[in-house]
Amino acid sequence: MMKLETLPRRAVSVGLAGLSLALIAAFGDPEHFWPSYLFAHLFWLGLSIGSAAVVMLHHLTGGRWGFAIRRVLEAGARTIPLMAVLFVPIFFGLSHLYEWTHAEVVAADEVLRHKSRYLNVPFFSLRAVLYFVVWIALAHLVTKWSYGQDRTGDPRLSQRIRTLAGPGLVLYGGTITFAAVDWVMSLEPHWYSTIYGIKFILGQVLTAFAAAILLAAWLSRTRPLSEIATSDAFHDLGNLLLAFVMLWAYVTFSQFLIIWSGNLPEEIPWYLRRTQGRWEVVAGLMVVFHFLIPFLLLLSRAVKRNVRTLAALSGMILIMRVVDLYWIIMPAFEERGIGLHWSNAAAFFGIGGLWFALWAREAARHELIPVHDLGGLGERASHG
Repeated sequence: MMKLETLPRRAVSVGLAGLSLALIAAFGDPEHFWPSYLFAHLFWLGLSIGSAAVVMLHHLTGGRWGFAIRRVLEAGARTIPLMAVLFVPIFFGLSHLYEWTHAEVVAADEVLRHKSRYLNVPFFSLRAVLYFVVWIALAHLVTKWSYGQDRTGDPRLSQRIRTLAGPGLVLYGGTITFAAVDWVMSLEPHWYSTIYGIKFILGQVLTAFAAAILLAAWLSRTRPLSEIATSDAFHDLGNLLLAFVMLWAYVTFSQFLIIWSGNLPEEIPWYLRRTQGRWEVVAGLMVVFHFLIPFLLLLSRAVKRNVRTLAALSGMILIMRVVDLYWIIMPAFEERGIGLHWSNAAAFFGIGGLWFALWAREAARHELIPVHDLGGLGERASHG
């Protein structure tokens, strides 16, 4: 098994190689590069922010389920500053991504003129900075206090996190909703959905949860995580994974049903573009592999208690999270159907390599269990 300490160097190599190839596309084929970069960035950013959200959810609700994955998630939350830096290039590609950045297009379109007070480059940029400030602040405080409790054993630090978790989740929900509208919905500014933000929130939480189970299963082969990452712990995680899969499916189908039954000309084209030109095949794959198979398998107690099986299922869900985001973003640019381009993989693995390098560095710097948490599980394991 690859050691956690050796992962950063290898991941950095993959990341730099991917970004080098992506840079070639940026100059040679910008029309393909910028959508690829946006898609890749939003997936890894969603994993980072979703990790912070699940950590706050665990502190707010309590329960033994979070101890096995909390440090994995906290390391993921610590990558948000990196994603803020990697967001900067997007400011230079706005004209390739968003039609509302072109004055002549806005002047000729009544809908865009009406939305121009909100959809304009200065305000867009200011909001993006605000989002990252909020996310970085929340992740920094939650992880700082959690790691601080490892060093000091001060129970008041856990109370601080619980006090922050409630307002923090409200801030998370609000900022993600606006960010989803700014960065994704405005790719097709004539279309709108009132539950778009909720869909993104559930998608990010599901992404983070599936990734955390997969990584915890890998790390649970060694102590001290092996002491608390038991079959019972993974059974609880499997139950929650099932709940998030069902919530995601419910919100996704609700949006489709409401828009499709309404059949309004300003709403239905969004789905028409995603159910034609072989995009309907992608939609069908998501129904089967993102919902139907996970739903049926996660009903089984044996599946949830088997670490390898649950990890494999989480890996499949994680892949389908990539597919789902691709299906949401790329039809705005590929009008003739699915148009895979090598810059998609270059940007995805480029950003992903740097993400994993920082995640592994943060995970290796701290205990893999909260040794002085009030729940006592980590402390018992560290002395087991």
